[in-house]
Amino acid sequence: MQAIILAGGLGTRLRSVVNDLPKCMAPVAGKPFLHYVIQQLLKQGVQQFIFSLGYMSEHITGYLQAHYPQLNYQVSIETEPLGTGGAILLASHLAKENDVIVLNGDTLFTVQLSALYQLHQQQQAACTLALKPMQNFNRYGVVQINQQQAITSFKEKQWYQQGLINGGVYLVNIAALQQAALPQKFSFEKDYLEVQVNTGKLYGLVQDEYFIDIGIPEDFNRAQQELASLG
Repeated sequence: MQAIILAGGLGTRLRSVVNDLPKCMAPVAGKPFLHYVIQQLLKQGVQQFIFSLGYMSEHITGYLQAHYPQLNYQVSIETEPLGTGGAILLASHLAKENDVIVLNGDTLFTVQLSALYQLHQQQQAACTLALKPMQNFNRYGVVQINQQQAITSFKEKQWYQQGLINGGVYLVNIAALQQAALPQKFSFEKDYLEVQVNTGKLYGLVQDEYFIDIGIPEDFNRAQQELASLG
């Protein structure tokens, strides 16, 4: 298995607590948050990594060289911000597999990757999303699926009593992405997923597993306690 980790974010909402590091390098329980993301993937059998970098990329490359000298990885570096989609598309040219896991370096969602692969391959999907059930929230939009687990719509951010959110872990068919005639800069969510929703090639797997996104200070602080036991 091969994974693209998106780690080029500016982390503007975390500036009040971490102002001199890329967001994924924010220290959580004594280690960069990226450590927990890498360990979770290694635990599930991911053997090849592509790090999509941009802002302060030298912090991440230095960390990988010092702490993961044996890791099989490549680096894709944006010279200017390309959006989530542009970053994935640029990194996809380094991929060696037809289907690649894509995830955010500032989110930990302990998805069962084997189940994600099974659904993705069974349906010959262009992209399969890991969906997290959530209650009483307004920070995320909602994803709707039918009985066949095909995604039928993406709903805007607003207050929801309950719903399935996009957990930021994808299994992406590289050929389908590269053949979609996308610009150099684009949003993966808005300009690819939401455009492709009517093709019947997007699927969602509900995974009620541990989820945390350190993009805002209160969740960053919560991560200090919750991830301390992972080491």
